[in-house]
Amino acid sequence: MFKTIRVTILLLILLVVGMNTWLTQIRSTDWDAPLFVAIHPISGDSSSKTLQYLNRLEEWHFDDIELFLATQAARYRVTLYGQSSSQPVSVHLGDTIQELPPALPSDSNMLSSFLWSLKFRFWHWQMKGESPLAGADIHLYVVYHDPDLLPVLEHSVGLQKGMVGIVNAYGDRRYTKSNAVVMVHELMHTLGATDKYDLSTGSPMFPDGYAEPDKTPLHPQRFAEIMGGHIPVNESSSQMPGSLAQTVVGKTTAEEINWGN
Repeated sequence: MFKTIRVTILLLILLVVGMNTWLTQIRSTDWDAPLFVAIHPISGDSSSKTLQYLNRLEEWHFDDIELFLATQAARYRVTLYGQSSSQPVSVHLGDTIQELPPALPSDSNMLSSFLWSLKFRFWHWQMKGESPLAGADIHLYVVYHDPDLLPVLEHSVGLQKGMVGIVNAYGDRRYTKSNAVVMVHELMHTLGATDKYDLSTGSPMFPDGYAEPDKTPLHPQRFAEIMGGHIPVNESSSQMPGSLAQTVVGKTTAEEINWGN
């Protein structure tokens, strides 16, 4: 009898947690109000360049994110508060965090990914509890690196469950605008958008990973689809966008985050 009661209580707790997560995800894309996005900077190394960059970070450095999403939302006639034009996200800068998030698993098998997800979400729960931005809708932990020490960044990740992400970025002002592209890509993942590039090659997939799939001639494309990640130059090569001004939210991505007409 005691075992049955215990199992029943655990199932009820899981049901409540699951329902709360589901309702949070539904509310996040009903676009009745702007989403509160918290940026938590972290130093990924001991470089003086990275530390100087973090010390000089200001909230306005993330204005490109707000502007990009407002412009793209207007393209899809997204309405907030019944208005035809509004700002879908409000970005706020938190204090620098001294602890690195759990490292991503070295392999991609399901068990490793599941265990990492649990560890990361527990770590996030601890970090969030110490932050004045704990009540934000979306939390992005941005780990900055010195480009001279780490020429190639590790993958970033965004989770819809928990609406949280880790962004690996460069702590150098020359990369501020390209960092914003990665941040928005992972932010879109937290809202339910999916990758639209070939995971083995990194090339955007046609047609959903193309900003202008109906363009004639098809190549070169002028923009990157935000979840496609790159600007297709021809059938076999593509290039990274240098800023959000070179990216758009494509039709399929818009539908995934409930921006569809």
